[in-house]
Amino acid sequence: MITRNGIDPAPRTRRFVFLLLDNFSLLPFATAIDALRLANRFVHRNIYAWTLASEDGSFATSSAGTRVAVDQGLTDVGRDDTIMVCGGIDVRQATTRPVLGWLRREARKGVHVGGLCTGAWTMAKAGLLDGRKCTIHWENHDSFAEEFYEIDLQKSVFIVDGKRFTSAGGTSSLDLMLRLMATQVGEELANWVADQTLHTNIRTDRDEQRLSIPTRIGVRHPKLSAAIRLMEQNIEEPVSPSVLAADVGMSARQLERLFARYLSRSPKRYYMDLRLQKARNLLMQTDMSVINVATACGFASPSHFSKCYRTQYDTTPYRERGSRAAKRGT
Repeated sequence: MITRNGIDPAPRTRRFVFLLLDNFSLLPFATAIDALRLANRFVHRNIYAWTLASEDGSFATSSAGTRVAVDQGLTDVGRDDTIMVCGGIDVRQATTRPVLGWLRREARKGVHVGGLCTGAWTMAKAGLLDGRKCTIHWENHDSFAEEFYEIDLQKSVFIVDGKRFTSAGGTSSLDLMLRLMATQVGEELANWVADQTLHTNIRTDRDEQRLSIPTRIGVRHPKLSAAIRLMEQNIEEPVSPSVLAADVGMSARQLERLFARYLSRSPKRYYMDLRLQKARNLLMQTDMSVINVATACGFASPSHFSKCYRTQYDTTPYRERGSRAAKRGT
C-alpha cells in the first residue's frame, strides 16, 4: 500500500549485493551505496541493506588504488536480492570465468542484476543482456557496440529493462538508484535523497550521457553542430567535406571558414581527430585486429591508418596494442 505522501508505510527490506570488479570506479559505487544509506535515514528504519562482494572475498581495488574490504566472495545470494556489478577500467580483464559463472547461476534464480559504469560489459559477456536494452559509459560505447552488436545499446544515463538495469557511470548511478527507489518505495523518498545529495536535476532514462555538441565545443552555432553530428554518425564511412557542407546548407568554402573560426581546424582535420580517437578506444578496449579497427574507423588501408595514427599519437597502432598487453601482463 502507498500512502498519500507516496511512501509505503511498511516496505520490505531489500538487499543489494555490490560485486566490486578489479579496478572498479569509486564514484558510481559510492554514490549508489550512499543513496541507500540516505533512504534508510529518511524512513528511520533499514528498508535497504547491502553487502560487498569480490571474486576472492577479501579485498577489491578501485581504479584510484583504494582497497575496499568486502563481506563475501562469489557465494549464493537470496532470490529477492539485487546484484550490482561495479565495473571500471580494464573490465575485460576483470571479467573472469568465475565471475561469469556466478552471475549466470544467480541470474537463473531470477535475481535482479544491474551494472554500474562498465559493469554492463560483464553482464553482456555473461549473456544477461541478450535481447535487452542497456547503456555503458560513452567512452566504452564504440567497443561495446562492436563486440555485442545484437544488444540494443543506448546512450542514456541509465536503462531499466525488466530485471536488468545499467547506468553509464559517474553520477548516473544516483539517477538509477532514485528511479529504483521511486518505483519500489515512493517518489517522496527519491526526491528527499536527491535533495540530500544536492542533485537538483534528477535525470531520466531519456537523458543522454554527454553534453550537447555546442556545450562540448564551447560554440553555439547550429550549422557547426550539425556538421559535427554528421561526422560522429559517419565514422566507418566518412563523408566528404563537400557533402557535409551541402547537408548543412552551405558551401564547402563556408564550412572551411566556420571550422577555422571556431575550432582552429579544417573540417578534414577535425573529422580525422574523431576517427583516430575512436580507433584508439577500440585498440585499448577490444581485441579487434588492427586491420579491423582501421576498417571500423574509415581507413581504406592499414598503412594509411598507421601513418595517421603515428602522426597523432606518436606511436603505431601495433605498439599501442602491445603497450596495453604489457600493462596487463599478457
